[in-house]
Amino acid sequence: MTRNRLAATAATTVFALFTTPALAKDLVVHAGHLIDGVGAKPRDNVSILIHDDRITGVQDGFVTPAGAEVIDLSTATVLPGLIDMHDHITSAYTGKNPIAERVTHSDIDTAFDSVGFARKTLEAGFTSVRDVGGETGVVVALKRAIAGGKIAGPRLWVSGYPLGPTGGHGDPQNGMSTELDFHSEGRVIDGPDEAAKVVRRMHRDGVDLIKIMPSGGVLSIGDDPNNTLMTDAEISAVVNTAHSLGMRVAAHAHGRDAIIRASALGVDSIEHGSFGDAEAYKVMKAHGTYLVPTLLVADTVVKVAKAHPESLNPSSAKKALEVGPITIANLGNAYKAGVKIAFGTDQGMAPHGTNAQEFALMVRAGMTPMDAIRAATVNAADLLNASADVGSVQANRYADLIAVAGDPLADVTQLERVRFVMKGGAVVKGWTDATAK
Repeated sequence: MTRNRLAATAATTVFALFTTPALAKDLVVHAGHLIDGVGAKPRDNVSILIHDDRITGVQDGFVTPAGAEVIDLSTATVLPGLIDMHDHITSAYTGKNPIAERVTHSDIDTAFDSVGFARKTLEAGFTSVRDVGGETGVVVALKRAIAGGKIAGPRLWVSGYPLGPTGGHGDPQNGMSTELDFHSEGRVIDGPDEAAKVVRRMHRDGVDLIKIMPSGGVLSIGDDPNNTLMTDAEISAVVNTAHSLGMRVAAHAHGRDAIIRASALGVDSIEHGSFGDAEAYKVMKAHGTYLVPTLLVADTVVKVAKAHPESLNPSSAKKALEVGPITIANLGNAYKAGVKIAFGTDQGMAPHGTNAQEFALMVRAGMTPMDAIRAATVNAADLLNASADVGSVQANRYADLIAVAGDPLADVTQLERVRFVMKGGAVVKGWTDATAK
């Protein structure tokens, strides 16, 4: 009994260490160069003043307020914490048989996997992530665990299960034996009434946004990415219900028709947008719809389809070889047309923590490095409806900062080598050359 009481006391003490609020803390970051997500050009020799988890000011020159701890990044380029607007932080490509994995990998396995994925993503400089398709219970719990300081990870905005029609992209029963039950209820919606009810239920269950599947997909079995699979009434029911609850709607859409219809009906973002054209871009611009292009998954899945087609779902390799190159080429067309772009990787195919490889693909498609960075900072924050908290380095925003050694405007791949990460005023990855004074 004595041993048990001692163990209980020790456990209570450890718990208190993690849950007791930290004392107020003042920091100042001396940034040699600052891309702040606000101005059109970098600023040189800037001081970022931080109190607890928020930025209190940004001043020219290197200043040291009384009592503040100094983090010396005077030789570095500092940026806002990056934001990935299309991630699957609870899943990963393993190269194994995907059908076998579906019937042997449990939600509990997924939850444990996610802890490592979240840490890798944060350490790569992505301090905020919008997860658009995971087991609702797992990803909501992950979000809460990170927000509660129980595990390390980026700030999460989560959609839970993506919603689509029977037989569409996202129906877990696709290609599976009818004798097996893959629990499609709550994620398959047929008709506007069912759509509205499921959206309300997901809001109750803790999601932040809704993702829908108006077109077919690439990695699903048997559906066609060009086909529009949701009715206007179903899309409208989701959009109207979600917006009435303060949630935004992301629409997986490859085909031109699905892009146009979903944009016209009020979704907030088009994910992928592979077969967009001038008419689709015109509609997107008219409705202020963002494009989240996900070039990294397109590039990755093409490589996998060529080298290891057996590691993809049946029919997926053929679709990947068709859709992938078009997705990358069409970002340049959308960008030239003036469509709003937000950064997203569709991470889960490429290894977690390699999210920043998307930047080079965006630049290769025709974006300037600064606009690619803005897509992952200020634009992404706008699409999140969180500009008051993240996406820029200015007063009252969270002290989410990253730093790289070189100039990402001259070489955007510098963002693949993030050397310093701060989230909410806490250093996650320290700069090896930084000196605390």
